[in-house]
This record gives sequence, structure tokens and C-alpha cells, in this order.
Amino acid sequence: MEHKTWSNGINKASKMALLAWEKETGIELVQINGQRRYGGPPPGWVGGPPPAGTEVYIARLPQDIYENTLIPLFERVGKLYEFRLMMTFSGLNRGFAYARYGSRQDAQSAIAAFHRFQLRQGCAIVVCWSTQKRELVVSGLGASVSQRELEATLQTVTEGIRSVTLHSSPSQKPGKLAVLKYRSHEAAALAKKALMEGNLRIGEPKMRVDWLEPQLKQKLQLCKEEPSSSCVQGGESPAVPLALTLQNVLECLNMLCWKHRLRTPLFMTKCVQVNPSGWQQFWYQVAIPGSHVPIDGFIWVSPDRQGQSEHEKAKVLAALHVLQVLGGQLK
Repeated sequence: MEHKTWSNGINKASKMALLAWEKETGIELVQINGQRRYGGPPPGWVGGPPPAGTEVYIARLPQDIYENTLIPLFERVGKLYEFRLMMTFSGLNRGFAYARYGSRQDAQSAIAAFHRFQLRQGCAIVVCWSTQKRELVVSGLGASVSQRELEATLQTVTEGIRSVTLHSSPSQKPGKLAVLKYRSHEAAALAKKALMEGNLRIGEPKMRVDWLEPQLKQKLQLCKEEPSSSCVQGGESPAVPLALTLQNVLECLNMLCWKHRLRTPLFMTKCVQVNPSGWQQFWYQVAIPGSHVPIDGFIWVSPDRQGQSEHEKAKVLAALHVLQVLGGQLK
């Protein structure tokens, strides 16, 4: 388990007890993007993952309690397939967790046994069925945001996305909003956290990310305007998968510059900070000979995957931003 992100002076006794428990039991906990996971599957698990409807949501946890207390407690009623504790960068928990059992009956037993259970005097926890939401809504997008720009940005900074649908905003015309569908509740929750904490900007600085509520979903479905939609990374739709690379984004940018008698853009990227989850913040500047003012800004980039370096991903996002800015200036 990775402990480098912990602040040593915060909750030291409980952290040391957790380390001792891990060493004694041989249990491995893995922390990724603000959550710490056990299992999925656990050692010795036979067969595939449990069906839907086997996960419970646990809330109102004291922030200084960890898996060495919670996992043995919740395994009293049945075998855990997976346990996920949401964490802060200081090493405290965020007050909630998810426990996934091997069967719906075990999950039901957990709710019956532990809802309003007193972990400590005066500390009753909440245990209920996990809602398994998989759709997010991104509001506050500018009217100039394009489907392609949005898809490319989301593919770079989140994982597990199935589809992206862009709509005219019912409440903030002429602005837009986007509905994002992910492969699982876990993927959607990680994406929500990443988009909120990564200070992502797509067209407008005041972007907001929320779970898609049924009322808004119904309202969007009733809209007469057909939104553009596409499928990414293994969704069921026959639409073309996303595959924006640095090369084809730069080709689009170079074509726009040549069309308006501007020279090839020059890119500078510099990593200015790395958060404990591995996300890197880049400063970028794009100078275009023949244009008066360079374009610069800050962007967050996810840890490397699929063989693409962080600097390449930063240049893709910078190039997309420049395309948007030049598109508006050169009309």
C-alpha cells in the first residue's frame, strides 16, 4: 500500500495500527485516485465478480477509522468481494465507503446488522444499498464547445467512459451541457472526483459536475433538438471510437494556420506540480509566428496509460484549446 501521501502528524496511532494489521494478515490495500481498495477480487476468490445488487454504501464513518476495523466488522455477515474506502490526501478517510459482497443475501444481512450500528459511543453509521449511478452531467459549458474537443479532453483525463452526449442547456442558453455515461458506478465516481479536483476547463471556467438526476434526464429526452453523440472505449453504439492523437490534432491546427497564412505553432510544456494520485499539472504556451500574443494556460493530465506520455497529452489539450481560440478569432 502507498503511504507516501500521508501526513505523519495526522491520526498517527490509527495509521500505525493499520500498518500492523496489514503486516499481520498479509492483506494488500491499493490506493488509486482518492480511494483505497481491498479485493476486487480478494485472494482465494473463485469464479467471476458478483452480480449487480450486491454492494452497500456506508456513511457517517469517523475519519480516523480504517480497514483494520471496517473489513473484519463487515465480514462478520458474509464474504467480501471488494471494500473501497474513500480517502483524503492527508490520510484521513472521507467518511464513506462501499462494501461489495458475494451475494445479495449477504449484502442484505450487512444492512440489517450494521445500519445505525454504533462504531463508537454516539457514532452511528449509515448502511444502505449502493445506488450504482453511472451517468454524470457537466454543466456550465460555453456555446462554442465542440463535440470533438469535449470527447478528446474527457478521454485524456478520465477512464471507463462509454458515451458522451452534448445538449443545449435548458437553463443557461446559449450554453451547453454534456451527459457522460461510464461503464460502472466506480468509474463514474472516479471521473466525477477527477473532473472536480482537476480544475478542468472546457470552454468556460465555471464548469460544474454532478450526478445526472432523473428529472433532468427526462427533460433532456423530451427536447426536440437531437444532440450529437458518440461512443468511446467499448460502448455498445456503432459510432466511431475516439482516437485523437497528438499528430492528427496538430495536423488540424497546422491546416488552420496555413489557411490564414500563419506559420507552424511552437509548443512549450512544463510540469509544475504532481498531486498524490499521480495527476500532473502542466503550464503550456503556444507561440504562433505571425500572431501577436502567445496562448498559454494550465491543464491537469492523468497518469500515463496506453503508451502516451504526459507531455504528449498536455500538447493535445493545449492544441485543442488553441484550435478553439483561433477558430473564434479567425472567423
